[in-house]
Amino acid sequence: MELQVIMDYFVEYGPIAIYLIVLMEYLNLPGFPAGVIMPAAGIWAAGGGLNFFVTILITVLAGLTGSILLYALGRGGGEMFLQKYYRKFPKQQKLIEDKIAYVQQKGSVGIFISKLIPMVRTLISIPAGIVRMNFVKYVISSTLGILVWNLVFVGAGYFLGDTVLTMF
Repeated sequence: MELQVIMDYFVEYGPIAIYLIVLMEYLNLPGFPAGVIMPAAGIWAAGGGLNFFVTILITVLAGLTGSILLYALGRGGGEMFLQKYYRKFPKQQKLIEDKIAYVQQKGSVGIFISKLIPMVRTLISIPAGIVRMNFVKYVISSTLGILVWNLVFVGAGYFLGDTVLTMF
């Protein structure tokens, strides 16, 4: 998704656009890269579209919603889904089992750290659900990781917005 298209959505639909686009990114849907979406939200906030802290709050809520949905997917039908996935992509089984073991070993700290690693940050929610990680601990560690990630990327757009805009 192109920066100008995202900015147009923000202008036309306001905070709801930020929420929905960030939610789709946290659901790991193709076409919604965090490296574009988060700075764009920061640029829009810097241009007076929305208060910076409100922008952070919206992006964190959207990220947490996506994370909880993926956690619920893992908890509700993760094992069945994995068995079908393993049959279709057998080479991925070890990688996924390693992530499940990681969540079991590291718990909340593992979730927090995983939320700071591209690609892993969205997918780690499914193994957390599969192992039935304590939901409150999951939400707290996810929220903290999402907050740090979003602060960095939205903050970059907010504070470097003019520089970023001239690049596009």
